Amino acid sequence: MALGVRLLLLLALWTLAVPARSLREAGDGGWRRPGPGAPAAVAEEERCTVERRADLSYAEFVQRYAFSRPVILQGLTDNSRFRDLCSRQRLLALFGDSVVRLSTANTYSYQKVDLPFQEYVEQMLHPQDPFSMGNDTLYFFGDNNFTEWASLFQHYSPPPFSLLGTIPAYSFGIAGAGSGVPFHWHGPGFSEVIYGRKRWFLYPPAKTPEFHPNKTTLAWLRDTYPALALSARPLECTIHAGAVFP
Repeated sequence: MALGVRLLLLLALWTLAVPARSLREAGDGGWRRPGPGAPAAVAEEERCTVERRADLSYAEFVQRYAFSRPVILQGLTDNSRFRDLCSRQRLLALFGDSVVRLSTANTYSYQKVDLPFQEYVEQMLHPQDPFSMGNDTLYFFGDNNFTEWASLFQHYSPPPFSLLGTIPAYSFGIAGAGSGVPFHWHGPGFSEVIYGRKRWFLYPPAKTPEFHPNKTTLAWLRDTYPALALSARPLECTIHAGAVFP
């Protein structure tokens, strides 16, 4: 497998402020915490430029997408049980005392901070300050203790597609509205949203966008993105709960 063919330069923007439609249909798991002074939810793109598929076979996935382009997979797995276990109340009850490792929201995630999960959720899980720098923003993603959290992770059903020569390594995370990291490289992988939504921006490996590695995703969206010519804009799409994005 030629790994370099599948490299993408990625930027992702989280939001836990799910739209009213999603709140009615599936609930927000208690993660949406409205309050005075909270910023408006990050807007979705005018048009998703990543293909969505609900009827994709493994053969077509490998032939058409796996090594050349992203695709959004829908309806391939049922993670409703995992979703129930990931509500705010249940995660705090099960893992509130567990120590989690936070990373800074800059390109290289240099700084790591350990603290109890409950402290992170109750004191640090708030909407992204649009004027904060990436190295001043901490969030929980990756660096998971799979032994301690095994009772949760065993209920997750990954998509049924895999690539020969690769070994899966899962990352689990929770972040506030508007948070994310600047552009960074990725090889083969997938991302699934459990609650909220996640807006993605993707460039092919031959194209390097203009960005500051220590400015937040929200700052790039506010300051750089609006001035981009249409030809310079990335592929982009917002992923909602239940969709898988490889």
